[in-house]
Amino acid sequence: MDAVIIVLIILVVLVFIALIKTIQVIPQASAAIVERFGRYTRTLNAGLNIVVPFIDTIRNRIDLREQVVPFPPQPVITQDNLVVNIDTVIYYQVTDARAATYEVASYIQAIEQLTVTTLRNIIGGMDLERTLTSREEINAALRGVLDEATGKWGIRVNRVELKAIEPPTSIQDSMEKQMRADRDKRAAILQAEGVRQSEILQAEGHKQSEILRAEGDAKAAALRAEGEAQAIRTVFESIHAGDPDQKLLSYQYLQMLPKIAEGDANKLWIVPSEIGDALKGLGGALDGFKNPGGGGAAMTKRPPERPPID
Repeated sequence: MDAVIIVLIILVVLVFIALIKTIQVIPQASAAIVERFGRYTRTLNAGLNIVVPFIDTIRNRIDLREQVVPFPPQPVITQDNLVVNIDTVIYYQVTDARAATYEVASYIQAIEQLTVTTLRNIIGGMDLERTLTSREEINAALRGVLDEATGKWGIRVNRVELKAIEPPTSIQDSMEKQMRADRDKRAAILQAEGVRQSEILQAEGHKQSEILRAEGDAKAAALRAEGEAQAIRTVFESIHAGDPDQKLLSYQYLQMLPKIAEGDANKLWIVPSEIGDALKGLGGALDGFKNPGGGGAAMTKRPPERPPID
């Protein structure tokens, strides 16, 4: 009785193990390689799969998602015989699980070695300056070579990125000094251009100011001359309309004499000869006022004497 129970237990365990071996659940974005007696049979896709227990075996489970693999820095010699260390990152994806399993022993190692050799070929045809400024060109060339070589392995290289390009320390120091000198040169040029532009603007401003001032003075002088001309014209027209006689003119002439002598700087002044005529006219006017009938005694006329000159 005990032997029967033991046999039943063994059978149940075997059946349970067979069920486990028969039912294979493959996660999403994954694939599994099935071999029968060591030979490839089929590829299991995502979901529930049935295999023959103890006959079919799972050789390899492969992740079909895009993978990112960073490679350590690799020394590469440029065209001008300088050694630079280049860090790379590869973005790849397995498209054929069977080819990735049977066409290459280790596709990660194969991609790394292919990347190193391709980098040496590409960088070997460039000098240091072009290497530092042509990352996109290097990435495109590297991706093209890797994608073509890994296609038969069931792998698609989506992107290749250069993380860092590190030249030797001495070259870095020289480049830093050169960059500093270039920045100082550009700063000096910009400062000189600023000073030049400032002086030009100041000169232009001074020129415009002088032009405007000259135009203002010219307009002011023209307006003053026009005003004086208008005043003279008005006075002349007024005098002409009033028809003054000689007596009025003589009187106005005598009123202007004190104004002529005004001022401390007038140490010497000359009385014109016409003053005698003016005095005669004024005397005649006064006689007319004193003797309206003309019966007064006649005044003795003497020629005017010129005052002594100090």
